[in-house]
Amino acid sequence: MASKVLITRRLPGKAMELLEQHFDLTVNPEDQNLTHEEIVQQIRDMDGLVCMLSDEIDSDVINAGKRLKIIANYAVGYNNISLESATRRRIAVTNTPGVLTETTADLTFGLILCSTRRIVEADKFLREGKFKGWSPSLFLGTDVYGKVLGIIGLGRIGRAVARRARGFNIKVLYYEPVRLSNDIEKQLGVDYSPLDELLKKADIVTLHTPLTPSTFHLIKERELSLMKRSAYLINVARGPIVDESALIRALKSKEIAGCALDVYEFEPEVSKELISLPNTVLVPHIGSASKETRERMAMMVAENVISVLIKDQPPPNLVNHEIYR
Repeated sequence: MASKVLITRRLPGKAMELLEQHFDLTVNPEDQNLTHEEIVQQIRDMDGLVCMLSDEIDSDVINAGKRLKIIANYAVGYNNISLESATRRRIAVTNTPGVLTETTADLTFGLILCSTRRIVEADKFLREGKFKGWSPSLFLGTDVYGKVLGIIGLGRIGRAVARRARGFNIKVLYYEPVRLSNDIEKQLGVDYSPLDELLKKADIVTLHTPLTPSTFHLIKERELSLMKRSAYLINVARGPIVDESALIRALKSKEIAGCALDVYEFEPEVSKELISLPNTVLVPHIGSASKETRERMAMMVAENVISVLIKDQPPPNLVNHEIYR
């Protein structure tokens, strides 16, 4: 009898066909999240779970899934999953690393340009019929070329952003808790800076760190006060890395010039105050939203599930390696 797999949102591309060939699937038919209670109810007789970053896979879900052998997250991050509970039950947890690096770096630069050059504001202005001709002061923004970019988190995505910065003749500073080797710094053309110094010097600050206890509210009132009044904050990492209330106050008081966000502290809820501010660019968590990337992510998920439930071997993108030791 085929193993049973719950999929909380339908996957794009050919991954669904591949999974249908091997498993008895239960797929959420709606393009919206299942509730926590719905997942708990449906997981009871499942061997595998394919979930989204927006799904809370806590100990209640994991304990309800008495037959669970794998939780395959359709994301790079996995802070939505109780890793400790899964590991205790010897359930494999997998993610989709690497595949969305370049796509998210592309979006980062798109957000940098949209915010500094006021592209979204200008687009809305024109569409509303307000454009009456060229003016010397119409939507004055700020140059990106030749400025200082501060990258907080120089992992895969941070490094891809640093590579793109070369084309803009941007000076790149980076912060990591542990400084990288001289060889990597030279290869990327970046300079290490302590966090406070980076915030003081950068014209644009981009966030690319994972969400951990140490990065929760990494950027709050104090850190925002260190930034230049002409600086922009870009977040494509995780919403709670930024204290959103402090950010709103800084934007309102023009303590910083603006921000561009792909993620939010209380996602999917977005503060009405944030939405109302003109010096913001806000997009709905589309960092990996290219057709090619999302389909590659889906195939990685399928391969992880097949490895565990069909091949009975460690999956290629295992997070909790200790369960196979």
